[in-house]
Amino acid sequence: MNLTQISPSLRYCAPSIGLYFNTPSSLRRHRRLRLPTALPPTTSSVPKTTTTIISFLPRFLNPNFVTGNCLLSRMEFQGILFRVVCIVYSILVYFPWDVQSFDNDIRRHTCPSVLDGQVSSLNGPASEAVEIDKRFWSGSGIGTNKEMVENLQNYGVVRSKKVSEVMESVDRAFFVPDGVPPYVDTPVPIGYNATISAPHMHATCLQLLEKHLQPGMRALDVGSGTGYLTACFALMVGPKGRAVGVEHIPELVASSIKNIEKSAAAPLLKEGSLSVHVGDGRQGWAECAPYDAIHVGAAAAEIPPALIDQLKPGGRMVIPVGNIFQDLKVVDKDTDGSINIHDETSVRYVPLTSREAQLGDN
Repeated sequence: MNLTQISPSLRYCAPSIGLYFNTPSSLRRHRRLRLPTALPPTTSSVPKTTTTIISFLPRFLNPNFVTGNCLLSRMEFQGILFRVVCIVYSILVYFPWDVQSFDNDIRRHTCPSVLDGQVSSLNGPASEAVEIDKRFWSGSGIGTNKEMVENLQNYGVVRSKKVSEVMESVDRAFFVPDGVPPYVDTPVPIGYNATISAPHMHATCLQLLEKHLQPGMRALDVGSGTGYLTACFALMVGPKGRAVGVEHIPELVASSIKNIEKSAAAPLLKEGSLSVHVGDGRQGWAECAPYDAIHVGAAAAEIPPALIDQLKPGGRMVIPVGNIFQDLKVVDKDTDGSINIHDETSVRYVPLTSREAQLGDN
């Protein structure tokens, strides 16, 4: 295991993803690419080989790829893509390829939270790598909300005092289903084909919107789900501000209100500066517009025009956009009404769609 592949990031520390091949030393002269060399196998009975790594598709090297709130970005999707790229590469450079060893390398070098924890029993360096990946990616062993926030601070996801204070105040345990570990850094199903995003994505969005969540400002949370981020917004804008959540599943709206009532944001809900509504989030919530900050918790095929219209001049929106490949886009509206958009990171979110389409499989 080449521990250099567990690379720190300015946002989050996570393993990079690549293709791994064990090739006899005698074939190295046939390579068409110069490749970095990792540590050789430790078992003396194994023929002398060299392990090489080929990183592919630059967006995959982003440590936040396959994050967000999409539970489909697991081995079912990755396995197909990895094998297609691997087959093409092996044909091009005449390397032998073994499916089982490739599967083991993927399990060793991909974060366990993406694989749903179904990691094969491995010994030696491989098992050690899995334990390192668990600590780096999921925050294994974290038992309190404060420890979760401290873990995000350690990896550079939470960078401001205000965001850390708010995330410590709003206990994530109130917003996940019973029996689910609340502080592990992974998306969690909440029913109705919906999820609550991973903590690091909530933190990322709070950091991006922080300057637009000052006391007295207005914030809109589209696809508010369990109400976690809506509650965080409410604490940041305070009683003189306005935080609005929109969710098109009535049952989730009802349960999110109960969740908020248990949290530090309960007084703001009672006073009316925080509210959650049943509605199509793609249309925003015009009653309280315009908004200084808009967050969208599901991936849109394109940015809904209604949300741009409801964004206040000088305001900011964060929204994942795309289908198979998605980017978290930051939309800034200048004071003259002009729009500037940039990509923040690659992500995987559930789709922003109609209520009927979302419940289609139920």
